[in-house]
Amino acid sequence: MIGKKTLETEPIPAAKVKEILEEFSEKHELSYEQNLTLAHVTNLNKLSLEDTEKLIEELEAYVDHKQAVRIADIVPRDMADLRLIFAKERNAPSNDEMKEILEILEKYDIEEDLFL
Repeated sequence: MIGKKTLETEPIPAAKVKEILEEFSEKHELSYEQNLTLAHVTNLNKLSLEDTEKLIEELEAYVDHKQAVRIADIVPRDMADLRLIFAKERNAPSNDEMKEILEILEKYDIEEDLFL
């Protein structure tokens, strides 16, 4: 890929990826990889884009942006799932902060998993 380089990277939520790919697919044909990505985010997305953005804003009071996006995509339901997200992180939130994060997550209407 001559002439192409990454200028910046920023984690974005799955709901945003879905929106970007849907808009792109209206004007262009998606590649195989893009179709797989769209199918993945469509099947596993649990929150709307608006709810995801609000949730990330609330979570940034406790964790950095990257971790907030990861939590918003996964939407853990209990402390064990939340701890797994921070298993390899050096700056994991305290237990009290994790409890507050779970309380924030409970406020959002989460679509049920289809695979359970």
